[in-house]
Amino acid sequence: MDSPTPRNFAIDCLRGVAILLVVVHHLALPFRLPLAPSLLGPWVPKRLIDAVSFNGYEAVFMFFVISGFLITTRLLERHGDLRRVDPGAFYLARARRILPLLLVVLAVLTLLAALGVPDFAPSSKQSLGGLLGSALTFTFNWYEGRTGWAPAAWDVLWSLSIEEVFYVGFPLLCLGLPRPLLVVALAVLALSLLPLRSMVPVSHEVWWEKAYLPGMSAIAWGVLAALAVQRWRPGPRDARALAIFGGFCVLLVIGWGDLVHRHLFKSGMYGLCVGTCAMLIAFRAHAPAQRSGLNWLARMGRLSYELYLSHMFVVLGTVALYRSLLGPSQAWTFVVYVPAVIASIGLAISLERLMVRLAELVTGSTRATRHARAGTKDIAPGN
Repeated sequence: MDSPTPRNFAIDCLRGVAILLVVVHHLALPFRLPLAPSLLGPWVPKRLIDAVSFNGYEAVFMFFVISGFLITTRLLERHGDLRRVDPGAFYLARARRILPLLLVVLAVLTLLAALGVPDFAPSSKQSLGGLLGSALTFTFNWYEGRTGWAPAAWDVLWSLSIEEVFYVGFPLLCLGLPRPLLVVALAVLALSLLPLRSMVPVSHEVWWEKAYLPGMSAIAWGVLAALAVQRWRPGPRDARALAIFGGFCVLLVIGWGDLVHRHLFKSGMYGLCVGTCAMLIAFRAHAPAQRSGLNWLARMGRLSYELYLSHMFVVLGTVALYRSLLGPSQAWTFVVYVPAVIASIGLAISLERLMVRLAELVTGSTRATRHARAGTKDIAPGN
């Protein structure tokens, strides 16, 4: 059985890139504060603006892959074999990690929705009870599929539903299937990503983006990568080549996704998953040295769950403040991005500290405090 490993700076940075893309995407949507119409727009290549602005969905799929990899890696470190997983302990650990912050965020969302605040209050086809109930039962994406887009501040909860439903069944599959059959089942699920997406009509926009199985396919890619690392550790040179290959795949999809879709058989999501897996395997086998200039990005990765659940408060507040000062003008939208990201990080840090403080109050022990802090180490949004 492997002993627990220290934090992996490179994986933290990879998560930081993904959460940064999510935050920027939600700010850069055309009906909020897009970059292209700003004074900066004519000076920056359109492809670069699009790559930065419109890859939030792809970033979530990166998180799905990272989630499967990290959680499986941690289970293997603790138990040595997935057939030794304790479902009760697994579910309890998930609840301890997910629920405290989720409940705090839902309480704030519910209060603002009850007050009728725009982007928080439900639409005519939805209800506050429906939003809250679906979030607590991890059926939020299903609820959106039936009722239409949720209010902007609630909408991020769809990916959490996909992850947690996957992890309800995952330990049972580990116990119920022999290792070869488990690997085959995961491989079939992983390779079915595009066919599963194709089964949903593109005209059903909400469900096409947020169906359970495609997201679970991406998680399966991460689980398979973790199982691969258990049996194969590339040498330093191979790990470097693998990381470069993975980075190339991810950059290709993020920067030239239209060309990948047009000329490579619509394989962008496969390229994203394969590239993310390649980097995770390489970083796990031979962790690159920490670089002080990227500490802020790694910090975003460590705060990815807090950032994911809370960043819309900052995004919506930023949009409201900008419009109150400058009205409909989009000339200066580029100015708000760095402050908005910094404010999002600040809010996430505050929430992290609040969760630790709540753990102290509930348990009254420093041991529980250390456990709460450790629980933030290996988790992506929704993990």
